[in-house]
Amino acid sequence: MRAIIQRVTDCSLEIDGKIFSSISHGLLVLVGIEDSDSPEDMEWLSGKIARLRIFDDAAGVMNCPVTDVQGEVMLVSQFTLHASTKKGNRPSYIRASKPETAIPLYEAFIKQMESDLGQTVKTGQFGAHMNIRFTNNGPVTIFLDTKNKE
Repeated sequence: MRAIIQRVTDCSLEIDGKIFSSISHGLLVLVGIEDSDSPEDMEWLSGKIARLRIFDDAAGVMNCPVTDVQGEVMLVSQFTLHASTKKGNRPSYIRASKPETAIPLYEAFIKQMESDLGQTVKTGQFGAHMNIRFTNNGPVTIFLDTKNKE
C-alpha cells in the first residue's frame, strides 16, 4: 500500500459537482492498493498515519499526531499512486489492484483508521471521478509505502 499524507487546514471532495465530504484541519490521505498488499500492510499503514507527529505543539515544533490537535482525516482511494512510468510517457497502472481486490481492503482500511484514530474517517467514493480542494498546511506532505518501511 502506498499513501500520500497531506496536512491540511481544510479539504472538500466533490462528486458530480456536489460536496460529498469535507473536513476542517487534519489530514488528507490518498491511498493506493496493489494485489500483494495484506491485512498486515493495512494495519501498519493505518497505525503509522494515526501516530505521525506532524502537527505543531505549543512550542511550534511538529510533535503531535492528528488526534492531539482534534484534527479530522479524509481517506481517498487513488490507484494512480501505483503508476509506472518506466516505459514511454503514458503511465501503466498494472500494479494497481482491480476493484474486486481493492475495495475490500480499502473498506477494511477505513475501519482500521477509525479504530486507530477513535473517530469517524471521511472518504471519497471508490471508483468515482472526484475533485478535491484543499489547503496544504506547511506545506507538509509525507509519502509512505508498506513495501519500503523507512
